[in-house]
Amino acid sequence: MSQNKGYSRFDNAVDGDDPSPPPPPGFVMPPAYEAAVQYGHADATVPVAVPVGPPYAFESPAYGQGVSGYPQQPYPVAAPYSTDPYSQPFPNVVAMGEPGQSNDPPEYDSDQFTSSGLDNKEIRRVFIRKVFSVLSLQLAITTAFVAIFTFEPHVKLFVMQNSWTYWVGYLVFLVPYFVILCCGEFRRKHPWNLICLSVLTLAMSYMVGVISSFYDTDIVIMAIGITVVVCFTVIIFSMQTKYDFTSCYGVLFVCGIVLFVFGILCIIFYSKIMDLIYSTLGALLFTCFLAVDTQLLLGNKNLSLSPEEYIFASLNLYLDIIQIFLFILRILGRSRS
Repeated sequence: MSQNKGYSRFDNAVDGDDPSPPPPPGFVMPPAYEAAVQYGHADATVPVAVPVGPPYAFESPAYGQGVSGYPQQPYPVAAPYSTDPYSQPFPNVVAMGEPGQSNDPPEYDSDQFTSSGLDNKEIRRVFIRKVFSVLSLQLAITTAFVAIFTFEPHVKLFVMQNSWTYWVGYLVFLVPYFVILCCGEFRRKHPWNLICLSVLTLAMSYMVGVISSFYDTDIVIMAIGITVVVCFTVIIFSMQTKYDFTSCYGVLFVCGIVLFVFGILCIIFYSKIMDLIYSTLGALLFTCFLAVDTQLLLGNKNLSLSPEEYIFASLNLYLDIIQIFLFILRILGRSRS
């Protein structure tokens, strides 16, 4: 057998060799394959050919038509590795930077996060409806107690003769009040939060009824009417105005402490003028608190409540309205006397 020295294995056969068939026209054998065959690392009977011609189609004058009809389409050339994080390695994905595409990252859309979060408008509407539903039920129960203690003479006489029942109701009120105020997990746990709020509402309604029994019927009716007008106006105004009352929450808290100290002084140095001033300041202060607590429901101000805190929100509004009613009742009673 002859040795392939200095010539290709596709040259004419020598000494009875049976070389593999030559490559078709337009193709050549790669040098690496010829070397592998020469040293016995490849099968000479399975030729591997590559096309002859320019590597790109636009450089070939006879692209698609090779010698003797063989195609001269080049093999695809792999793209160099790119460190661009926006490069698309897959051919079926539209690469960034193409005509009609933008290289800028997608803009932040706040709606895609707020649509499922706690600040969603629909969730906030449900929250507001739930709060005012609970509040309406609380006020209805309190109004019923006030009507019974005001228009029923036997109940009024019993309360006047047994004033200790007021302090019992006050103690019953304090227990669920501090539980709701201090235990955040408890006031969000159903149905214990509703049970606790129900006990608080009944205790507060009883105390308001006891206080109302010491005033004339016409004064109580006038106080209820004024309270309804004032609270309805403040709530509507707080929902419509763009002014943020929640930013004044700290100032109102300090004013509440000052009012508490002033009330103690009114007890020690009692006079009708000081008591009237105290009642007027108290009505104004809790009217401002009502405006702040109303805006806490909306969720579009500096401070807002979570939609899970509907019990706490209902309690705040309820106590604000009750305090406004009691201060107005006190003002009318002192004015009459």
